[in-house]
Amino acid sequence: MPSPKLPPDFYRRPNPVQIARDLLGKHLFSCLDGELTGGRIVETEAYSHHGDQSMQLHLKRRGTHGHALREPGGHAYLYQVYQRHTLFNISTNEADKTDTVLIRAIEPLVGLEVMLRRRGLEEVSAKLTAGPGLLTQALGVTPALSGTDLQSNTLWIEDHAETVPEAEVLRGPRVGLAYAGAEAAELPWRFRIIGSKWTSKAK
Repeated sequence: MPSPKLPPDFYRRPNPVQIARDLLGKHLFSCLDGELTGGRIVETEAYSHHGDQSMQLHLKRRGTHGHALREPGGHAYLYQVYQRHTLFNISTNEADKTDTVLIRAIEPLVGLEVMLRRRGLEEVSAKLTAGPGLLTQALGVTPALSGTDLQSNTLWIEDHAETVPEAEVLRGPRVGLAYAGAEAAELPWRFRIIGSKWTSKAK
């Protein structure tokens, strides 16, 4: 029996930091052109419209392209960095409250051959999905899917009834936010499963 998709209420809670923590151990899937791929979420980052300078700067840079971020919680917010890497974010909170969670890494479990082909790899290794730009390529996700409802059969997250214990969670600062100032850069809003070889290596 398939596991249930996370309901909209999961994403529409007011605290993106708690949602980022709770997403550890959930399973992210894509189904594109009949090819199912997915894996277990092992690393996330939270971003908030309140008290987070990095989000304010992001909104200024993205302009009107960030419309999916203003959707009610539970929609994919996808955009490119460095003109080649797509980042998979999830809108959270209510509509127009621009909170989000970035999925930074997954443990690949489903559709490994498809993911290897998309990544141009011959064997499964951390290079497959251990990083935000790697996992989206493996899942076939592009900015064209931004705004997709995570209740759809294109992109979704399942529960699988796993709760990762606090003793297995490493909490620390987010990656690459020096431009936003020390206060934003030092917020401990990055979550990783301790001991997972699939988490990204950035400190």
